[in-house]
Amino acid sequence: MSPSIIETRVGIPNPEPLAVTVEDGRHIVPSTDFGFLPVPKRLRYDPDKPFHFGLFLNASFGFASTLTVANLYYCQPLLIEFSQSFDATYDQVSVIATLIQAGYVTGLMLISPLGDLVRRRQLVLLLVFASTTLTIGLAITPNLRTFEAICFLIGVVNVTPQILMTLAADLATPERRASALSVVVSGLMFGVLIARVLAGVIGNFNTWRIVYYMAIWVQCFVLVGAYFILPDYPAKNHDLTYFKIMFSMAKYAVTEPLVVQSALINVASSACYTAFWVTLTFLLGDAPYHYSTLDIGLFGLVGMLGVLVGPFIGRVVDRLVPWYATLVAMVMLLAFQAVQTAAGGINVWAVVIVCFGLDVARQMQQVSLTTATLR
Repeated sequence: MSPSIIETRVGIPNPEPLAVTVEDGRHIVPSTDFGFLPVPKRLRYDPDKPFHFGLFLNASFGFASTLTVANLYYCQPLLIEFSQSFDATYDQVSVIATLIQAGYVTGLMLISPLGDLVRRRQLVLLLVFASTTLTIGLAITPNLRTFEAICFLIGVVNVTPQILMTLAADLATPERRASALSVVVSGLMFGVLIARVLAGVIGNFNTWRIVYYMAIWVQCFVLVGAYFILPDYPAKNHDLTYFKIMFSMAKYAVTEPLVVQSALINVASSACYTAFWVTLTFLLGDAPYHYSTLDIGLFGLVGMLGVLVGPFIGRVVDRLVPWYATLVAMVMLLAFQAVQTAAGGINVWAVVIVCFGLDVARQMQQVSLTTATLR
């Protein structure tokens, strides 16, 4: 390999290079984020020394997914409190959960593709910063319409876990790819559940706004952690533009059956999964249960037990044909949804079983579909 060439800007007395050009100029390895924020030397990309994607880094990805995705789900056990605080009906405040998920879908479609175009370290830092800033608005606004608009925007920028999944898939060795992804997915699922627990506990003893003040500091912690832990990795497609990527996505909808099948399965299962957790708040808050916000939030602990089997699920998927694991997960989802429909409003133990089973099945489905698509 020929020596690397150091490129610096003329007239800037800075000993740190702005970028390193490797070999024939195809790979530009910047030493700064956004042109001014230095990347720690140990985190800079070096094609001669690939990053070791070990347990610590894998767990850090999962932890970051937990703390970022939680922003999408703090609202769910607090819907009754929103109704009282904004003097709105249950129908009006239930739109909050819908809007934040609609924003999330928008972000998946419009922002996630940027992971193929730009450096993912920069993208993650920018997304977490935007999420932190928007959460300040949630904590202070007195207006329901403003709150709903900010919720939508927070959904748009909270696609960090999806960016981390693709980065984990690139950094992990092929034989460990499903296991590495399962840790990130477990972190994502854990964040969905821990958000409900924390929001329910805090909302029961204090105002719901404290939940979002806490979320601001959590996001600041993630931002600092990402700066000091997240390795830099070059953009994968230097010859693409954003519009080319969007066009390719539209083309995949008619030329890639595997992608289409994965998308359709995810749309249906995500809709059922989200509908269960959103309506669970009203189910448990009314007859025959009349549970408090604290009690409703604690149901997230049941789902956490399902998340704990995530690494085991990853090892299973590594040994199976991913589509077989997807089929098993779909059957499980149907079975647990049937239990909820038949007995959810009659016996609380049915709800407990469904909370656990849906999270296990949904996690298996996500890991298997992601692994099948990336192979």
